[in-house]
Amino acid sequence: MSTPDCRLEDFGNGVFAWVQGDGSWGLSNSGLIEGGDGTVLMVDTLFTPSMTEDMLAAYRRAVPAAATIDVLVNTHANGDHTFGNHLVGGARIIASQACAEEMREFSVENFVGMAARSDNTSAAGRFLHDTMGKFDFTGVVGTLPTETFTTERTLSVGGREVVLKELGPAHTRGDIIVHLPDARTVFTGDLVFAGAHPILWAGPFGNWVDACDHILSLDVDTIVPGHGPTGDKTAVRDIREYLIFVRDEGTACYNAGLTWDEAAWEVGRKGFDSWLDRERVVVNVARLYAELSGGAGPDREEMMEQMLRYRAGASCPHDGPCACHPA
Repeated sequence: MSTPDCRLEDFGNGVFAWVQGDGSWGLSNSGLIEGGDGTVLMVDTLFTPSMTEDMLAAYRRAVPAAATIDVLVNTHANGDHTFGNHLVGGARIIASQACAEEMREFSVENFVGMAARSDNTSAAGRFLHDTMGKFDFTGVVGTLPTETFTTERTLSVGGREVVLKELGPAHTRGDIIVHLPDARTVFTGDLVFAGAHPILWAGPFGNWVDACDHILSLDVDTIVPGHGPTGDKTAVRDIREYLIFVRDEGTACYNAGLTWDEAAWEVGRKGFDSWLDRERVVVNVARLYAELSGGAGPDREEMMEQMLRYRAGASCPHDGPCACHPA
């Protein structure tokens, strides 16, 4: 793939963010915190070794002490925040216990193989190739956290207080934020997508709304989202509004007797048109229907099939004449 428009943002006082392109599929953000004694903490790695190496080089140019990363915090289990972990050898790698468990269950090899194949027969494989096939995963080595915690953990980074707070399950099972009180900054991981549809791989909706409320309650000026541009609390308020919109509109569809896939199209065309990766509404509505019904909901193949149709510009979830578009 062509190199995304990456930039290093310096917030002063030894706090940095690495921001990749528009923040679409696979283009995540990272952060760096330098302590008073030269101790360095990094928030998340990136999707591929080459992307992570470019970021590490940029950090080293800005902060010579970053030649050694002392602590790496993974905000959650997804590969676009963890696939570069092996490149910070010797660092303590800290994550929530739920994040580590999710990473342990995940096969990096299967993921990379499916993303590379153009002849996948499964919907999941075709979706992975469609969205991730442009990335070069050569050299990825699955590398798990070395330390875990539940609920909350406070670190001292060269005398600076860094608070790790578990707010999942929401986007994934083990989402955490990294709060730096003295810099009035929080790295949110994928609890915040700036200018893009979020995706509820785990849910429930209520937990994610609560997570937004917690972030909004913090005395911070700077939000570094998991994807998209950095800014103030506006992006957090936007995600909260989105979640409530999908929950309320989707519940209305459920009560009206629409199937989950019909509801995804109905909800998806009612708002947030300017945001990236609109197909994610399919998964979000599927998760909502599982909550409302008390069941497991559609399997991943069904969701991926409908996301592929959504990305391809289909006008409804059906293959032929239907009530939406009769012959």
